[in-house]
Amino acid sequence: VRTFTNSGTLSITGGSLTFDYLVIAGGGGGGLGNPAGSTIKGAGGGAGGYLTSSTTFSAGSYTVTIGAGGTSGSASTNGGDSVLGSITAIGGGAGKNADGAVGGSGGGGGAYAGGFGGAGTSGQGNNGGDYSGTNSGGGGGAGAVGTTGGAGTGGAGLSSSITGTAVTRAVGGTAGSNASGAANTGNGAGGGTSGGVTTAVGGTGVVIIRYLTSGTN
Repeated sequence: VRTFTNSGTLSITGGSLTFDYLVIAGGGGGGLGNPAGSTIKGAGGGAGGYLTSSTTFSAGSYTVTIGAGGTSGSASTNGGDSVLGSITAIGGGAGKNADGAVGGSGGGGGAYAGGFGGAGTSGQGNNGGDYSGTNSGGGGGAGAVGTTGGAGTGGAGLSSSITGTAVTRAVGGTAGSNASGAANTGNGAGGGTSGGVTTAVGGTGVVIIRYLTSGTN
C-alpha cells in the first residue's frame, strides 16, 4: 500500500501495474456564520469527490495531486481536485449564504438568503442540504445527501479498508459547527456559528494505491 498525503509522482518501472485505488479530493469550505444576535448558522461544506476502483497503468511517470481544503467565510471556496494520472476527483462544493456550490459533493444552502444545496458530481458524491426556515443545510457526503434544515448535519461518508483498516472519509460539513475537516479525509468544513465565528477549513484530499507486485517508486 502506498499513501500520498502530498502531491508527488507515481513512477512505474518494469512493465504495467494493476492496482486498487482510492482518490479523494479536498473538502469544501463552510458558509459565513451570521453576527451575534442572529440564530442563523453558516451552511456546511461538501465533501471532496470520492473515487475507488481498480485499474492498470503502463510503465511511466504519473502526476499525483492532493487537493487542498476549501476556506470558509463570506467568500467560501471549493476544495481542490485530487488527481492520479487520468483519474480526477472533484473538490467539494463550498457552503454558502445563498445556494451551495457544486462540487464532488455539493455545499449546503444558507438560510440567510434562502439557499438550496449544491449538486454533487455523479459517481463521486451527493447533493448538499437545502435551507429550511432559519436553518442552513449540511454539506453533502460521499455516502449521503446533506440534511435539510434542522441541525444541518453533513452527509455521511464512505468507509474503505484499502489500507487494511476500515476508515470513513469524505463526510459532509455540519451547519454552524465551525469544525475543520481532518487532514487527508476530504471532509467538508462546518459552517460558521450563529455568533459569527467562521474559521474552519475543509480536509485535504488523499490518494491511496494498493498493489501486489513491485515496480513502483
